[in-house]
Amino acid sequence: MIDFEQFEAVDMRVGRVLEVQEFPEARKPAWKLTIDFGPEVGVKRSSAQITHYSRGELEGTLVVAVVNFPPRQIGPLTSEVLVLGALDQLNGVVLLRPDRDAAPGDPIG
Repeated sequence: MIDFEQFEAVDMRVGRVLEVQEFPEARKPAWKLTIDFGPEVGVKRSSAQITHYSRGELEGTLVVAVVNFPPRQIGPLTSEVLVLGALDQLNGVVLLRPDRDAAPGDPIG
């Protein structure tokens, strides 16, 4: 169990995927994502193990990510945010996304 204050400390935001690049240096199959989180947070990079999504399915889509974890080095990439998804044993990671249009930077609460 965690306190509600601990949960409130996690800054989750809506972001729009701007660019998807191959990441052959990753130990597990992954994409390199460039994501716009609006003017307050800005554009951030992330590594995401969501290769069952095509580049075309990802570019331009909305995602939900934690934007206030410390950066994490993943091979040659500094991953600045954690893109969230459900861990489905059959399909891999299933992205958490708004079901309607939302603005990049909108907080999750």
